[in-house]
Amino acid sequence: MLAAAVAVACVGAGSAGSGGKGKPVNGPEDVAVPRNPGQVASSLARVERALRAPKTRPGEVERLGWEQQNAYRALSAHPRWLEKVVARLPADLKPIVTANERAGRDLAALGGEGPRPRQLPDWRIVSPRPAEVLRAYYAEAETASGIPWAYFASIHLVETRLGRIQGASSAGAQGPMQFIPETWARYGQGDINDNHDAILAAARLLQANGAPGDIGRALFRYNNSQRYVDAVQAYAQLMLADERAFLGYYQWQVYSTTTKGTFVLPEGYPSKSARRVTPSSG
Repeated sequence: MLAAAVAVACVGAGSAGSGGKGKPVNGPEDVAVPRNPGQVASSLARVERALRAPKTRPGEVERLGWEQQNAYRALSAHPRWLEKVVARLPADLKPIVTANERAGRDLAALGGEGPRPRQLPDWRIVSPRPAEVLRAYYAEAETASGIPWAYFASIHLVETRLGRIQGASSAGAQGPMQFIPETWARYGQGDINDNHDAILAAARLLQANGAPGDIGRALFRYNNSQRYVDAVQAYAQLMLADERAFLGYYQWQVYSTTTKGTFVLPEGYPSKSARRVTPSSG
């Protein structure tokens, strides 16, 4: 698993949580990070509702997803804020924010073992397939396996940020759904690095291990960690409750923390330079 190591990167001081209105936004690094519980609550109340509103214009969704991710990054960096943030939210948004925060915390714990690396990861960051194309792949996997589409979207998000990360894990897992070659030889058909082929292979693997009847057991066989299982299930359930939640996750970027600070790895990295969003950690 690659993205667990960068699922929620540390957040430093930034500009006020106004969303940077009036300032040009060329990428996620230009979107302000909330600096206190009130700003986090205000951002999430606005963003989570806007992402789920059918009237939200498609051109607004990209920035909304970036703001959503930044708000959860701030919560991960300041877990003591959670109670104050939740207390400020409308009742219908409390379980959404709580589930997202918990999933991020679980993934951060998975990727946070050991000292921070000195160098950025040896990855290529590419543009994901269009959202509607990925959604069709997930639907095809659901038809083939009976497993709800959102579980494939959630694994894809957690493993490689929906295919943005290209690179092998420390355990040798490959491709957008992170298969060990031996496992791919059993369940894969086609190209391990192809999103469509990898998603269908994930359906076969999960089905062989008890899904959809026992999705928790199947996910544990996919990655032997209860934190992983809980995070994948949390994101999946949020998407099943409202499919438009996928539109926010689709915009989430790749962040990486080293001893030199936290960086966003843009699509095109390493040809495009990583952009530091926090100071050096010392």
